[in-house]
Amino acid sequence: MTRNSSSSRSHLRERITQLAARFMAEDGIDDFALAKRKAARQLGAADTQNLPNNSEIEQALRDYQALYQRDEQHHRLRELRMQAVRVMRELAPFDPHLTGAVLTGIAARYSAIQLMLFTDSPKDVELFWLNRNLAFKASEKRYRFSDSVRPIPVLTLTGSGDADVSVAIFSTADLKRVPLSSIDGRAIEKARLPTVEAMLDT
Repeated sequence: MTRNSSSSRSHLRERITQLAARFMAEDGIDDFALAKRKAARQLGAADTQNLPNNSEIEQALRDYQALYQRDEQHHRLRELRMQAVRVMRELAPFDPHLTGAVLTGIAARYSAIQLMLFTDSPKDVELFWLNRNLAFKASEKRYRFSDSVRPIPVLTLTGSGDADVSVAIFSTADLKRVPLSSIDGRAIEKARLPTVEAMLDT
């Protein structure tokens, strides 16, 4: 590979990174893979070797928000954390943990609130919301652990506030074996209610 070719690939990778970050910040895309595929298509990059990793896009997203959306993003993040606190208080019997972009601080305009619950009876969570006449959608999401990949039931609550609330329901045994992040492969960051409340205080 020539130096010019290598430089061209690096430049294209950087353009994909920046455009994917802008899609996530402006258009409500919260899936890293989807954002970079859309960016690659728009830039006419058929060679997937040029695609940046998720950590690169996350850093570019933080930079974009700091440069173009600082006040807006700060206000929106606080709103989302306040809503998360309200929902976590309601779900206290299921040991709720906040995770995702609202916890890490990269939540964009249309980000959903992501929670993990830990209970040995997922049906109890459904009954909890049904008894309160709250509408939700049931689905599954595959989570990677250090020794396996497992489907985890997910309930998405709509109409509880400005943002949707996505709740992944884990067993109590999973408290000791945290799933791994699709961004950097490390253990997913999560926080209980007192930690999230402290974030609002600061």
